[in-house]
Amino acid sequence: MNLKFSVFLFISLFITSCSGGKMIVGSDTANLSMSSKDIIKTHSEAQPNFSTIAARMHVKYESGNNIQSLTVSLRMEKDQKIWIKASILGITLAKIYITPESVSYYETITNTYFDGDFSLLSDWLGTDINFEKAQGILLGQSIFELDTKYISNVADNKYRLQPKMQLHNFIHYLLVNPDNFKIASESLSQPVDKRMFTINYGDYQRIGGVYYPSAFKIIATQNEKKTKIVVNYKKIDCNVSVRFPFTIPNGYEEIHIN
Repeated sequence: MNLKFSVFLFISLFITSCSGGKMIVGSDTANLSMSSKDIIKTHSEAQPNFSTIAARMHVKYESGNNIQSLTVSLRMEKDQKIWIKASILGITLAKIYITPESVSYYETITNTYFDGDFSLLSDWLGTDINFEKAQGILLGQSIFELDTKYISNVADNKYRLQPKMQLHNFIHYLLVNPDNFKIASESLSQPVDKRMFTINYGDYQRIGGVYYPSAFKIIATQNEKKTKIVVNYKKIDCNVSVRFPFTIPNGYEEIHIN
């Protein structure tokens, strides 16, 4: 379960050397008078525009005494496909292939696979996930559907957005940077299930008039178990020709989600 959970979280990668998108002009200081509507609108406009991504990164995974350093490759076609391969010393450990309709995954160590809907990813993360949310993580955009039901205030010189009324077992908020209107952090807690999921982005860099992060950290806890994943980007290529090879090997055992 540890490897499967970490492989999906690895896709929470962002693009660090692509260009395209609306020029966002912010400020070093958060504007106390800026409305939540304008914050949400500007954050939406901060999403970069691209066709494809091919990326490589270094990922450090920690869960209890289990510590792994992995090389992860990502290929993405915007709004269509997400492909990830995790490896150690050139040996493939797992692959995952995501489309708006389905999720396919296999792991070479356990000889297991999954081929179905988003229930697998939702089970790993402890919250409902779909393609749009997965892509939102990849783009440094909110995984929550922001609308007029959100209110804002300024906290630690960042715009804090949260629902006017929090659900009993789905308490969440996000912090938005005032200079680039990209996500600084997102947090979701499910107290009944004793789950917490947090994404913290590092510094953003401006390329081609668009902002991209250079690193991020994910912390997921359930009961007493804590998983931490730190991602640092190596090489990113955008708008290049990419392939999405994915075939589940013969003889693998299927994973079933209850």
